[in-house]
Amino acid sequence: MAHELTGLEKLAQAAVDAVQPGAQVAPGVERADVDAVNKKEEGVFYKKRVPIHPRRAYGMFRRLKWIIMFATLGVYYVTPWLRWDRPGPSPDQAVLLDLPNRKFYFFFIEIWPQEIYLLTGVLILSALALFLFTSLFGRVWCGYSCPQTVWTDLFIAVERFVEGDRNARLRLDKTPWNAGKITKKLVKHAIWLVISVMTGGAWVFYFRDAPTLLLELATFTAPLTAVGFIALFAFTTYSLGGLMREQVCIYMCPWPRIQGAMFDEDSLLVTYRDSRGEPRGAHKAGDTWDGRGDCVRCRACVAVCPMGIDIRDGPQLECIHCALCIDACNAVMEKVGRPPNLIAYDTYNNLTATKAGKHAEIRFFRPRIIIYSVLMVALSALMLWLLMSRETLTLNVLRDRNPLYVTLSDGTVRNGYTLKVINRAPEDRHFIITTAGMPGTSIAMTGQETAAIDVPADDIGSFRVFVSGAAPAGGSHGLTIIIRDDKDGRIVSEDTTFRGPDR
Repeated sequence: MAHELTGLEKLAQAAVDAVQPGAQVAPGVERADVDAVNKKEEGVFYKKRVPIHPRRAYGMFRRLKWIIMFATLGVYYVTPWLRWDRPGPSPDQAVLLDLPNRKFYFFFIEIWPQEIYLLTGVLILSALALFLFTSLFGRVWCGYSCPQTVWTDLFIAVERFVEGDRNARLRLDKTPWNAGKITKKLVKHAIWLVISVMTGGAWVFYFRDAPTLLLELATFTAPLTAVGFIALFAFTTYSLGGLMREQVCIYMCPWPRIQGAMFDEDSLLVTYRDSRGEPRGAHKAGDTWDGRGDCVRCRACVAVCPMGIDIRDGPQLECIHCALCIDACNAVMEKVGRPPNLIAYDTYNNLTATKAGKHAEIRFFRPRIIIYSVLMVALSALMLWLLMSRETLTLNVLRDRNPLYVTLSDGTVRNGYTLKVINRAPEDRHFIITTAGMPGTSIAMTGQETAAIDVPADDIGSFRVFVSGAAPAGGSHGLTIIIRDDKDGRIVSEDTTFRGPDR
C-alpha cells in the first residue's frame, strides 16, 4: 500500500538534481532542472528580467511569514475603520492624517503642525530600530515586514492558487496561448487588480473619514484628488508587487547597498554551512556519508527562493533573509536522514570557528547594539516627556510689519498684532486679553467692545488686536500680551514690542 506523503515530504520529493543527469538521489526525490535565476558569478548592473516561480515552502519560517503577512495586512486594511470619539470638526477616526485641519491623530495622541518634531522623533526611532535589528538578525525587515515583501508574498499566493505551484506555472508559461491559459492569466491579474485597488483605497482612507469617503466612492461623488491617489497607489501596488517583484529589491531599493555597514562578525545571517555541506554530491539510500558533505545537490533552496539566488554561493546583495531556503533544506535533510540546519541563521565568527573544530557563542551585547539600544531608550523617554508635558494652551503673537505703527489724532500710537491661540483642550474656552510691561495702553478689537475671544475645542483661533499708547521713548518698548482663561484663570503670555516714531 502506497504511503500518502505529507506536505513536508512533497517538498522533498519536488527537490531536484540537475548537475549530474544520471546521478542517483534519495528515494522519493525526483530530478528536475532548477537553477538560480540570479547567479552570483553572472551578476550584472542590469539584465532583462527572467520570471521567477518560487516553489511553496513548508516549515517554521514559512509559517512565521504567513503570520506576519496576515498581521500587517490586517493592521493596514482595518486601522482606518477604527473609531475614536473626538471633539471639534475632525472625524471620529482613531488614526487620521487630517490635512485640512492640519493635525495627525493616533488614538489618544494628537499632533499639531507646531509639534512636527514628534513625527521627526518617530522617524529617527524607526531608523534606529531598523539598524538594531539588522545588526542582530540581518535583513529581517526585508524578509518579513517590508511592504514590498508582504504584497509580493500575497501576489505570489494568488498566482499559486490560480495557476498552481512552481512546476505547474512553468508548464503553463511554455504552453501555447489557448482558452485555459488565457482564462487563468485573466483571473490572476483581475485578483491582483482588486487587491491593488483595495490597497490604494485603504491608504487614502487614512487621510479622510473612511465611511464618508467610501460612501462618496460608491455614489461617484468622491473628490478627484482621492480617486487620483487611489489609482496611483493601485498602479504602484500592481506593478511593484505583481510585475517587478524582486527587481524592486535589486535595482530600486537602497537598503541592500546600505546593509553591509550594519552587519558585523556576530550578526545572525541566513548562511550555507559549507564546512558541513561540502563536497556536494547526489546520494542514494544505503550509501555511506563518509568523505562527503550533507548537500545532495537537490537545489530545493534555489527552487523556493523568491529572489532566484543560490544561497550556497555565499552572501549576496539579492538575499532578503526570508529563510525559506532553511525550511526547504531542512525538509530534504529529514528525508535523507541527516541533521537539520545545513542552511541556518549563523554568524561569521561561528562559521570560522566551526572550520577549526570549535564553536563561537553568539554575542548579542556588543558595542553597536548597546549604542543603538541606549539611543532608542533615550529618544523614547524624551518623546514621552515632550508628549506628557506639552501645554493645552499656546499663544503666538505676530506684530504688523507694514505699517509698523499708526499715529492717531490725539497723538497716541497704535500697533497692530495678530494673535494665534491654540486650544488643545476638549472644550471651548473664553479668554480675556490684557497687556503688561507698558503702562497706559488700551486694547481694541475690530467689531468688539471688549478685548475677549472665544476659541473652540481642539482648534486654533486667529484674532486681530490693536494696542494704543503713548509714543515710546527711543522708538520701541517691550510689551507683553496676556490671555487669561475666564473659567479657570489660566494665564499664557507672549513678549513682543510696541513701536513708535524715532526721536
